Amino acid sequence: MYVVKSPLSDADLKTVSEALQGALVDLVDLSLVAKQVHWNVIGPRFRPVHLQLDEVVDSARRHSDTVAERASALGVPPDGRAGTVAQSSGIGPVPQGWIKDTDAVGTLVSALGAVIARMRERVESTAEADPVSQDIFISITADLEKHHWMFQAANG
Repeated sequence: MYVVKSPLSDADLKTVSEALQGALVDLVDLSLVAKQVHWNVIGPRFRPVHLQLDEVVDSARRHSDTVAERASALGVPPDGRAGTVAQSSGIGPVPQGWIKDTDAVGTLVSALGAVIARMRERVESTAEADPVSQDIFISITADLEKHHWMFQAANG
């Protein structure tokens, strides 16, 4: 069986692989949360919130692919299965059913905040172990913080 070999030491690879797996789980869940809210948002600001949610879905999916491919490049098989995501995500539960536009915005502010906090921890933990992966986490964090700001601004 062919196995991808990592250029990192075993200790660094352990640190980086945990960070990449955690990021993958959070990003997959963020895309699912945003899509769930997208399907159920109601209220006078339905259209702009609905469209803004899809922007988060697109970003989270794009970033999850980058993270998974980085893990693969380092010889670590990524795990984005539903059970793994449900068991490991740092995002809290999402309300079931219709969700008022203002509540939808609050839900995304909370979800993004949780992912950003964990992503910033990954930025720190990978600084020495793998600056390449750290750079990916920095880029993802910047993008998520932009979404976080926009949702906060929408709630005035």
